[in-house]
Amino acid sequence: MPDIVLTRIDNRLIHGQVATQWSGSIGANLLLVANDEVAGNSFRQGLMDMAAPSYAQTRYWTLEKTITTIHKASPSQHIFLICETPQDVLKLVEGGVPIKKVNIGNMHMSEGKRQVVGSVAVNDADVATFKRLQELGVELEIRRVPQEGAEDLSKLFK
Repeated sequence: MPDIVLTRIDNRLIHGQVATQWSGSIGANLLLVANDEVAGNSFRQGLMDMAAPSYAQTRYWTLEKTITTIHKASPSQHIFLICETPQDVLKLVEGGVPIKKVNIGNMHMSEGKRQVVGSVAVNDADVATFKRLQELGVELEIRRVPQEGAEDLSKLFK
């Protein structure tokens, strides 16, 4: 069983907050970005590697590779799993990745979305996906940084 210490939805993937605040507070030594586009984009990977903490390794896998490979993780790997969208997380869960809790960090405002808290904007498809994750037993929390309290989750479903 892989040691997934945190799964986070953050459309910025690896950046300063993830690298400096989250990784250290959860004891992660492997930052795994599960994203089909980034898995094939060495430029974006290089930028994220520059932001990653020096004590942690990085991996950039497609969703399918994550599903088929994560169960081979060493017990010494404390995995911080980072996804861009709730739909990506749902694909992983439905594919057998043992995700028990999801931190909803940053989902930027864009056309068709509504702001539910400062750093999270959702559309109806996102809300339906979050409901499905809950039906599958995944706990959800909205929290920008580890030092702050979690937001009221009901805001997500209004």
